[in-house]
Amino acid sequence: MRSKYARRVKEYNGMNQISIDLKPNRSVSDVYINQKMNVTKLMKYLEKKKEKGEYVTFFHAIVAAVGKVFYNRPYLNRFVQNRHLFEHKYVDISFVAKVAFDDKSEEMMIIIRIDENDNVNTISKKIYDKVNRIRNNSNEDINKKGANHAIDVLGHLPNIIRIPIVGILKWTDKKGILPSSICEDNLYYSSIILSNLGTFHSSAIFHNINDFGNASALATIGEAKDEEIIVNGKKEIQKLCEFGINLDERIADGFYFVKSIQLLQYVFDHPELLEEEASKKIEIDKM
Repeated sequence: MRSKYARRVKEYNGMNQISIDLKPNRSVSDVYINQKMNVTKLMKYLEKKKEKGEYVTFFHAIVAAVGKVFYNRPYLNRFVQNRHLFEHKYVDISFVAKVAFDDKSEEMMIIIRIDENDNVNTISKKIYDKVNRIRNNSNEDINKKGANHAIDVLGHLPNIIRIPIVGILKWTDKKGILPSSICEDNLYYSSIILSNLGTFHSSAIFHNINDFGNASALATIGEAKDEEIIVNGKKEIQKLCEFGINLDERIADGFYFVKSIQLLQYVFDHPELLEEEASKKIEIDKM
């Protein structure tokens, strides 16, 4: 299974391996980054697209921007498993969508694959199609498959049966032989997990990353709000959005993470880049 989704990374320095040995588990290796991002230009860009009749939401644009950053900063797409370093073969962004906005509504795990030639428009359509397919059905009519179906089945088994089965699945996950059917639409098997808390008018939070699966990054997105900031010595009201980011520190160093966040801000400041292919290299003179 692992060879199907990832390749072994053999070119890395000794510090990488020692950090893996000192912290073999992902759950104790995550670092927390709280960052307010300026999304003023991004919001204006989305307004212009709306005026043209193009449907792209704020979250769709965030997914496109994150995908572009992952293609430009490939170390972010790595993960550690069984004390070895791997790199995802694809850029997969996962999130959870509620069937309806009420407390009793079911949640479904969704994975969006960002292909090399994707841009904000094709990514938006992928998300729109997947989410609408879920929300256009009632809870009873949802055709669940992959991890969504497995969780439904396992979750209703008695403890004496469920706990040993979960233990076996965790062991196969660690060895990289978890059945492909369990990986399908499994948010823990992705490049990064995103949670759009802004939809519920919430600020960003920190959410731990899991030892199960191979997602080395998780980011929550808060509500974009008007805030007063200083721009060129003058006070201005601009749109700021808080991000709560968790990253596995074993896949790269702090300098690489900071540069990656700076690149994300650069994309927000130049949203026209989202019209280009996701894999296109972003050239920045000084960052």
